[in-house]
Amino acid sequence: METAQRADKNGQFAGVSYDGKVTKADGKGKWWNGLDPQELYEQNHALSQNSENNGTIHSQWNWGNGVCPPSKSYCDKFFNRTIDLINSYDPDLVYFDDTALPLWPVDNAGLKIAAHMYNRSAKKKGKNEAVIFGKILDDLQRKCMVWDIERGQSNAIEPLPWQTDTCIGSWHYDKRIYEGKHYKSARTVVHTLVDVVSKNGNLLLSVPVKGNGTIDELERKIVEEIGDWMAINSEGIYDTRPWAIFGEGPAMDSAAPLSAQGFNEGKGKAFSSADIRFTTKNNVLYAIVLGWPEDGKVIIKSLANNGNYYKQRLNEVTLLGAGKKLGFSQNENGLHISVADVKPKLNYAFTLKLT
Repeated sequence: METAQRADKNGQFAGVSYDGKVTKADGKGKWWNGLDPQELYEQNHALSQNSENNGTIHSQWNWGNGVCPPSKSYCDKFFNRTIDLINSYDPDLVYFDDTALPLWPVDNAGLKIAAHMYNRSAKKKGKNEAVIFGKILDDLQRKCMVWDIERGQSNAIEPLPWQTDTCIGSWHYDKRIYEGKHYKSARTVVHTLVDVVSKNGNLLLSVPVKGNGTIDELERKIVEEIGDWMAINSEGIYDTRPWAIFGEGPAMDSAAPLSAQGFNEGKGKAFSSADIRFTTKNNVLYAIVLGWPEDGKVIIKSLANNGNYYKQRLNEVTLLGAGKKLGFSQNENGLHISVADVKPKLNYAFTLKLT
């Protein structure tokens, strides 16, 4: 991202360079006197091919197609700073916004960082509990890192753990989103969470903070509502694993494919009461319904008599948070459950516990 080396093309500041090539000497007499801006965000290097085109970066993942390669000193500095962070703070999780590992394949700094973090964790804890995330990983890379999908999700149960990273707004605080009330709703976040977990995934949710380190009242309301939903339904989320299938319903038929790092979020059909996602834990099956059925009846087709997935005898169905058993019946069309008398407050997603 070499925008910092450009200048306005028109207006009163046309041709006046941005701060990409600012050096330590330029700080004389200024508040940052004695500090080197290149140490913060190094940009004083030759431009990559077609740098003026903002879209070129998408063809230059993995340091190819005319990108300006990093110097050896830069790679060494990146390695030293990251190792210092790991040694100083012992993070459980390191997230690289990168294809595979940083600087790969022009330098092995990322590989050495991963080895150091895993070995350090194993030595301190007796086993490796450290997690490193990367994007656009192949099958082999996913065995040593966790695959991160940006603003999107897989359309299948993945054999290895993976993660969706998304944000309730823009990646950085944007007052226009606040003023226009364009944040993701708690409903949207919960639906994403349930869908991701049903496919062996984890949700990393960003809540942008203002310059003073606080979040606004709209963001707080969304976060608190997610917390209220989780207080009732977390049993079907935490420590669960995927079932034989991740779900059923019409939204599955319109799921959008992944593009580059992900980016299929919100491109499919909206969830409804006909869309159900499954998780399991301790011989219990959880069916999370992604909408409230106006007739008060839930039909789970995947749990029909003599079905392919659920071979056990079903003894009890309860609604998390309701504290009462629900009436149900099974036939060749599915499992029929009556929920008319137990409608929860946050009913855009509710969890049925099947034992």
